[in-house]
Amino acid sequence: MSTRTQIYLTDEQRRRIDELAESEGVTMAEIIRRAVDGYLDDQAEPEPALLATFGAAPDLSVPSRDEWDRG
Repeated sequence: MSTRTQIYLTDEQRRRIDELAESEGVTMAEIIRRAVDGYLDDQAEPEPALLATFGAAPDLSVPSRDEWDRG
């Protein structure tokens, strides 16, 4: 199911979206939906494995950069 939504774009945003839509042969709405999906994917929660191990080694000691072997 889709919901109609109105947004305001700058002239430059609209021009660039129109060019992209034309070059890909899709609608402006499809370009915007892809952009929104990409943004939302970037905002997603970390992977469960990462969450499960977060803070698992609180006493871990990491050497300073001066101690690294740059060999």
